[in-house]
Amino acid sequence: MAKVIELRPKVAGKTSTCALPPGGEVRGSQPSRVFRGKVEDLPERNVVNMERASHFSRTMEETQPTSTLPKGRDFENDRNDRRPHFSRVLGATKPALSLPKGGAFASLEPESKVLTSDPAADKALRQRRHALILPREHGAWGLLLVPMITGAGVALHRASNVAPLILLATAALALFWLRTPLESLLGTTAMRVQNLEEAHAVRSVIALLGAVAAVTLGALLWAGRNPGLWLLGTAVAAAFVLQAALKKVGRRARMLSEMVGTIGLTAAAPAAYYVITGSFDTNAWMLWIANLLFAGDQIHYVQLRIHTAKLENFRAKFAKGWPFALGQAIMTAIITIACLDRLMPPIASLAFAPLLFRGWYYFIAEPGPLIVRRLGWNELKHATAFCVLFISAFSLAA
Repeated sequence: MAKVIELRPKVAGKTSTCALPPGGEVRGSQPSRVFRGKVEDLPERNVVNMERASHFSRTMEETQPTSTLPKGRDFENDRNDRRPHFSRVLGATKPALSLPKGGAFASLEPESKVLTSDPAADKALRQRRHALILPREHGAWGLLLVPMITGAGVALHRASNVAPLILLATAALALFWLRTPLESLLGTTAMRVQNLEEAHAVRSVIALLGAVAAVTLGALLWAGRNPGLWLLGTAVAAAFVLQAALKKVGRRARMLSEMVGTIGLTAAAPAAYYVITGSFDTNAWMLWIANLLFAGDQIHYVQLRIHTAKLENFRAKFAKGWPFALGQAIMTAIITIACLDRLMPPIASLAFAPLLFRGWYYFIAEPGPLIVRRLGWNELKHATAFCVLFISAFSLAA
């Protein structure tokens, strides 16, 4: 008859119990401590009845981790020790749960129903989810919408084909929005998905925006209509690819990458003009160049204000901002040449006047604190004024 051998290695608090056939071997609680020999060679006080030992072994195997039997206590008086402790079975945190007599696991409610939600944590989660899905560059919305509005405003003086404009606007907004969740899912930016729930939400938005863009672009290009959009779309895609490559260079190429990205965003002006009039003529090119000059000046000015916020006198400002002043001069020269060559109505140059004035005035303005939010609202006002004045100039010239 096989017997059970209880070994007590020279390690504090370590005890093992196992069934040993005659002539077998016994392993202690440490893998390296092995007793080799016969049962008869062991002291009688370490031999216990096999039936109780096997019952105890089965019970303890069901409720890992196994516990040890303190010295001087028998199995019959330790029935409570054989009951599974719920802090071990469920992995609960302190205080440990205990199952009442006759109770069941079904009576335990999930932890989420007991704990109250933290409003601050919920707000932080919502903000993070919005950052994963919504474009974070708020100024980029203006860089996309202002050219589209100016292009449509000029084109509607020649035609009234509004349906393609609605399709183009929907497709452009969907594709522009699609970039942010794609970057979050692929992990190409600092803001990226971190768990399955976020990944599921981002994939859902990508699927929805992709479907909207595909349907609207399909309607625009159906049956060979608007073939010029293929060439324009290729140029825009190339600009965005180049922008992504410049971003990898680092902060040194940040300004250049934004300028290259502006080329793709301002292409909305000739695209809107093209789908309404059906022609990609000189006016389309002029709209693209005019919006590119305006957006480029805005980007350069915002960067200048941020990097020279602590400068106070004209000499210090000009030493840091002479590239911006050179850009203002080049923009003025291009606008003058376009008006003299009748590429755009001379009165349209008034649309750039507020932009040029605020750029030159910065060098002689009194120093003051930089409030980024106020700076953003001021640039939005300049964009609105540009749209109104530019479209009004073409209306008067017509």
